[in-house]
Amino acid sequence: MDRWRFGRAVRALRRRRDWRQEDLAGRAGLSRSVAGRIERGEIQRIAWADLVAVVEALDARLELDLRWRGEGLDRLIDESHALTVDAAVRLFSAAGWETEVEVSFSIYGERGSIDVLGRHPATARIAVVEVKATIGDANRTVMTLDRKGRLAPRIAAERGWPCRGVARFLVVAESSTARGRIRRHAEIFRSAFPMDGRGCLAWLHDPTGPPPSGIIFVPMRNVHRMGTTPGKRVVGRSPAARPRST
Repeated sequence: MDRWRFGRAVRALRRRRDWRQEDLAGRAGLSRSVAGRIERGEIQRIAWADLVAVVEALDARLELDLRWRGEGLDRLIDESHALTVDAAVRLFSAAGWETEVEVSFSIYGERGSIDVLGRHPATARIAVVEVKATIGDANRTVMTLDRKGRLAPRIAAERGWPCRGVARFLVVAESSTARGRIRRHAEIFRSAFPMDGRGCLAWLHDPTGPPPSGIIFVPMRNVHRMGTTPGKRVVGRSPAARPRST
């Protein structure tokens, strides 16, 4: 972030509204001195939440952008996600599930894609898997998986798959950062994903009970051993990653 440009942008948006610094500070719930420091670009010791409050008071949006070696960071993020998807596919395949990856959908104006869509032929259970190499916004993660789970019967029907229940799984690459993020939002994640990792794995191997919602952590040492994911996996072709329970 160019702090000087940021300060000038805040000042320009304030003046566009014909506000004084006192007006902006009041709407953001800050002191006038803090608002003044922000406009001067002196943001090194300003809390991120205060910067967000100022920006939102101006009906704007603040985004954090990390750059590294041009597009190198995007490739690194994509690779970690792909490897975690592959770990999830191997896990499901070893438990007797058929899977498809990056399943796109467009239903009544709702568009998106499912990282891994699984079906268990013997029981007609469907699994919607959201894969995370890192954990971002907790509420958005839960809402996204809820929406995909709700649409899953229709998505399965379009593939000619019978559906006698939909399970929802959040598969996360193991890291202290990811676990810490989930602990900080424990109430949200516990409510949305009540089944722990051991319970999820047991159900995958015997999906006769009610379809659960749960979190499965995949150790990074297993993720990084694996190659990238092809478009479709077939049952039982590869050994499972050995996930840890939550």
